[in-house]
Amino acid sequence: MSNTPVSIAPQDRGGRVGFVSLGCPKAASDSEQILTQLRAEGYETSKTYEDADLVIVNTCGFIDDAVKESLDAIGEALQANGKVIVTGCLGAKKESDGEGVVQKVHPKVLAVTGPHATQEVMQAVHLHLPKPHDPFSDLVPPQGVRLTPRHYAYLKISEGCNHRCSFCIIPSMRGDLVSRPIHEVMREAENLVKAGVKEILVISQDTSAYGVDVKYRTGFVDGRAVRTRMTELVRELSKLGAWVRLHYVYPYPHVDEVLPLMNEVHENGGRVLPYLDVPFQHASQRILKLMKRPASSERNLDRIRAWREVCPDLTLRSTFIAGFPGETEAEFEEMLDFLREAELDRVGCFAYSPVEGASANELPDPVPDELRQERQARFMQVQEGISRKRLARRVGKIVKCLVDEVTPEGGVARSMADAPDIDGKVFVAPVDKPWKRYKVGDIISVRVSHADAHDLWGTVA
Repeated sequence: MSNTPVSIAPQDRGGRVGFVSLGCPKAASDSEQILTQLRAEGYETSKTYEDADLVIVNTCGFIDDAVKESLDAIGEALQANGKVIVTGCLGAKKESDGEGVVQKVHPKVLAVTGPHATQEVMQAVHLHLPKPHDPFSDLVPPQGVRLTPRHYAYLKISEGCNHRCSFCIIPSMRGDLVSRPIHEVMREAENLVKAGVKEILVISQDTSAYGVDVKYRTGFVDGRAVRTRMTELVRELSKLGAWVRLHYVYPYPHVDEVLPLMNEVHENGGRVLPYLDVPFQHASQRILKLMKRPASSERNLDRIRAWREVCPDLTLRSTFIAGFPGETEAEFEEMLDFLREAELDRVGCFAYSPVEGASANELPDPVPDELRQERQARFMQVQEGISRKRLARRVGKIVKCLVDEVTPEGGVARSMADAPDIDGKVFVAPVDKPWKRYKVGDIISVRVSHADAHDLWGTVA
């Protein structure tokens, strides 16, 4: 997210709040909740620090680079404005002596909260910037205030995580899994679609664990009994008339149930996209055990084959870590072999970065930083060849695309295989016929003319 304060529609003068949102889509969802509540209570948001009465910074604290970016943003806001409230993952992070990381570096901040803390943030806002006398709740759209473009939106279905991966400190910041009631999730999704959203991106720390904490209890959607469970939720979402994209899905056996749904298209155009974002992280059984990750590479390869048999158009995205403590050259090569055999479509690889508070830091035989970076580069070089080969298969075919941008040079779109910001793009040539014109948010058919390792090019079919 940008570290430039965002703005919502101007109103009669109320308290003005600058807002900086950093981090992942889950953090952006938290930001949207806070912005929605601010607007409901009559606050304005300012585009500049100087015009704001105070500034809220929603931080990320997962890796060192994110911590630095967040601390820099807080410092910038303090220097430019002086009154700053901090929220988000970095707000929950403590030093070894128990003192908060934010408070230690920036003791002048007004208040600090952890993530997913709308009420605590609003209490701090009320304390330092009293609520306007006349709230503007009638000006809040049913779908709330969004940071994404009008045609797509993130839908967070749960908070926290029950896993204790050794490289991760998310549970210490966001807590254990807490699933949102299914009727609440569906109501938000319905409001998004009514507001013009064409693509819903389902997010959480562990989407496939949705409902585990409440033992998959039965909820009610439009008067019908529906279990609080991923398969049932996804089936309901697919009926709304939008694309539904699944992120952060662990390869549990019950994920198999979702694959047949990806072959179905409802009359209103709604569907579960043939796309899974599955964070495999590694292929070596020993390294996976050190990471405290579920599943094994053998079972994962079998599952990938089975998924593709059920849904031949399936796109698989994943992330991996190179240079995890104790990783040998042979184990790294094992990960490359897995990559070649799995032929994943979209892959990101991170060189292992010690995260303060993660138990993996105590593991023996750390991999030197230079070797970690070198292995990451080798990994991505292998993946680039795989990606180039897989995208080349789409040349000459017609693919459905959602238009993100229109310029005089043509359109920038995404196919069903491309999530925003992390995957590739489809560049669409200017149209030669009036009836082929398209606008942002349209779903169009594109005939692919050529491809590289990341993107596609084509014309409106």
